Amino acid sequence: MVAPPMIGLVYVVDDEAAICALLSDTLAQFGFRTESFARADDMLKALDRQVPEACLIDLGLPDMEGMVLINEIRRRTFVPILVLSARSHSSDRVMGLELGADDYVVKPFDPREVVARLRSVLRRAADRPKPADAVRVARFSGHVFDPSSHRLVSPDGEESFLSTGEATLLEALLKAPKRVLSRDYLLEHGGRDESLDRSIDVRVSRLRKKLSGEGGTPLIRTIYGSGYMLTSAVDWS
Repeated sequence: MVAPPMIGLVYVVDDEAAICALLSDTLAQFGFRTESFARADDMLKALDRQVPEACLIDLGLPDMEGMVLINEIRRRTFVPILVLSARSHSSDRVMGLELGADDYVVKPFDPREVVARLRSVLRRAADRPKPADAVRVARFSGHVFDPSSHRLVSPDGEESFLSTGEATLLEALLKAPKRVLSRDYLLEHGGRDESLDRSIDVRVSRLRKKLSGEGGTPLIRTIYGSGYMLTSAVDWS
């Protein structure tokens, strides 16, 4: 049997060696290269040297709370993040997505499901415009958003990177300012998340925390029974 061509590098962060080995073996069968880490700090050092195609992260790490690690990764890059956790409560899933994860898989899991979920988030990431193809950025209420890099700069100069789902959702809103976009439309254009029906609500909530108008006025308004609307004018250039 001929081995599949290697697709890209995936970081696996879990303090259980057996899980790292299982995921690495399974991902290799589908053409992925992996590097495994038992500690969050080691993974962050590797991230500073090389950004992978995606990260698979357990929440129960010995040196850092997994939610904190997600936040640290998201401060540095928009690399897709898939959470692997024994925490099955919906509040943990919501928090993971709020912090910028792209998907959430509950342990115990079928490794083939992990591969399917990983492929899904990578497809969404691949659909994003590449820097060479997209030179326009959006300017609105003092904010600057670059869709090619998921980079968002606030009016006071604070920089952050959005997850793939957040970036796609924000771009959809920015392309239709002052228009009501239905929840179904945003689910279709903002990355449908089969694992959590509230994914759009969660991502809108997270975006609201990053965006504000004069006097702290929310830039994304909920139109009850209809959907969401970006209240700001937008300049694409």
